Amino acid sequence: MKIHTRMVITFLAVALVPLVMMVIVFCLLRMSLDVSRNDGFNLGSNMEAIVIRVDELYSGICARIDEDPSCMEDKSYLQDLSGELASLSGTLIIRKGGELYFTGNSRMTDEVWDRLPEYGSNSTGAGSGIYFGELEEFVRQYDFVFPDGGKGTLFILVNANTVMNRKLTVDMFVSMILILLITALLVTFWNKKGMLDPMSELSRGLTQVREGNFDYVIEHTGERGEVGELFRNYEDMRMRLRENEERSAEQEKKNRELISNISHDLKTPITSIKGYVEGILDGVASTPEKQEKYLRTIYNKAVDMDKLLNELTLYSNVENDRIKYNFLKLNVTDYFKDCIEEVGLDMETRGIAFNYVNTLPSKTKIIADPEQLRKVINNIIGNSIKYMDKPSKTISMRVLDGGDDIIVEIEDNGKGVAVNDITRIFERFYRSDSARNTAQGGSGIGLSIVKKIIEDHGGHIWATSKLGEGTCMHFVIRKYKEDVYG
Repeated sequence: MKIHTRMVITFLAVALVPLVMMVIVFCLLRMSLDVSRNDGFNLGSNMEAIVIRVDELYSGICARIDEDPSCMEDKSYLQDLSGELASLSGTLIIRKGGELYFTGNSRMTDEVWDRLPEYGSNSTGAGSGIYFGELEEFVRQYDFVFPDGGKGTLFILVNANTVMNRKLTVDMFVSMILILLITALLVTFWNKKGMLDPMSELSRGLTQVREGNFDYVIEHTGERGEVGELFRNYEDMRMRLRENEERSAEQEKKNRELISNISHDLKTPITSIKGYVEGILDGVASTPEKQEKYLRTIYNKAVDMDKLLNELTLYSNVENDRIKYNFLKLNVTDYFKDCIEEVGLDMETRGIAFNYVNTLPSKTKIIADPEQLRKVINNIIGNSIKYMDKPSKTISMRVLDGGDDIIVEIEDNGKGVAVNDITRIFERFYRSDSARNTAQGGSGIGLSIVKKIIEDHGGHIWATSKLGEGTCMHFVIRKYKEDVYG
């Protein structure tokens, strides 16, 4: 649920629920009071306590009148009684000879005066009384004789409406407090369950991530709105951070492997160069022929080191996407003819048979960086030469028509690659046979660089191989079309 919606619901719950509940409670209390009144004035413990107190006062007053009727002429005494009755929602009325002698509440007296019982007609005792229906007054009556012989009647009136209203007020106040507390508790629990608990869980998750624990999964039940979005963002962040950590660990492992391989690959030619130089200095190469052989070997080893360092530089550029391309419109036939002339001469000096076939129309063109594409060809052929194991070495290069693409195939008759390794040879630092490759040199990054360059040309590359028979590299580059490229 969205936070905005939750806030609206919270406001409505806090504002309306207590109001509605209090109206309902008020109606129920009124109904209860009406029923109590209709059932003979049974207003519960609150009214019972008042009636008991009124009966105590009534009994005390009657006893004092019997003992000394002149007390009814003591205005101070009557005022005290009236004050005590007022605290019980009642009043005191004294009638003498049909006339009002004393009252503690003129309004209540005016309401009931005409209907008060006559002297000697309806005297009541403690525990009993007269109920004036609509006026809702509860009456105690006691007849007596004043010292001067006048007929007197004492009335004690209790206003049931006042008692009921007082009870209703107390009940409403208590009900209001309870309703507000219950509403607050329910709204707080609802918001805690829907917002505070998820936020606390999310905070724990972020703490775990901060401490490097990317496996801490937050359990949630498909929350929606902003909270659900936060959970999804956390999970996405966690997964990405974990992937980055795994990738960094893998990269670090490969970098260590690269450093180890490069150290070995540099150490091998340096050791050879050092040995041949010592041979020359020690006079082992005593003839011009031997000296020339030693020097040529030293030169070849230096060339191998230079190639390795160039490969590392290119790898660094690939890693940081800093390969600078100079794309040109190239005629396929002319470009590959120049490449083959250079490659063929090198193959001849190495004693490797080189075959070249081009089946494309002479005007076929591509958009490519000539220098980077030459690196691809040289790298693939160099890789083939490295793993030649046949007495009769052969490398074939074919440039074929693939419809909208040109297809270049470079095939050798070397050792080949196992089926399990063929899909991984383009991974950086991957070596299908570490012992063999280390012995023959190579950092394991050459084919990954080739793959990167071909993909940057909008093409793709793959390999096929048969173990013990040879390997064929295939790559595809789209043709240049005037109507597309203008």
